[in-house]
Amino acid sequence: MIALIQRALSARVDVDNETVGAIGPGLLALVAVQPDDGEAQAKRMVERLLGYRVFADEAGKMNRSLTDTGGGLLLVSQFTLAADTRSGMRPSFTSAATPEHGRTWFERLVDLARAAHPRVEIGRFGAHMQVHLVNDGPVTFWLEVR
Repeated sequence: MIALIQRALSARVDVDNETVGAIGPGLLALVAVQPDDGEAQAKRMVERLLGYRVFADEAGKMNRSLTDTGGGLLLVSQFTLAADTRSGMRPSFTSAATPEHGRTWFERLVDLARAAHPRVEIGRFGAHMQVHLVNDGPVTFWLEVR
């Protein structure tokens, strides 16, 4: 499982001119499911999303996590993160999960996140989405769980 996380002042996802998920300060996580992902990867990704220290403490150092700050978490499925881009001029998606497998494990990730954190919003799986972000920093990290 892959997540590209971005520290946000605000973020939202629109589908067909309707906002389907929005947060204030917190994290936007673009998430890709890979073919071998399952329960262990989903649990570990939630631990990392909630515990990764990307927010400033009183000294200005990145020592606080989403759990520490109580900020929002916006989860957006994005299978293109799993693309193989090592050669050629067109990405290959053989390293991405099938839509069925991706939906199953993205939804499980959402369930686990909601059970562990009070402020979780989502995009719409498989939809054409517009993602709006005010990145704070900018601060962006690539998390991968195998």
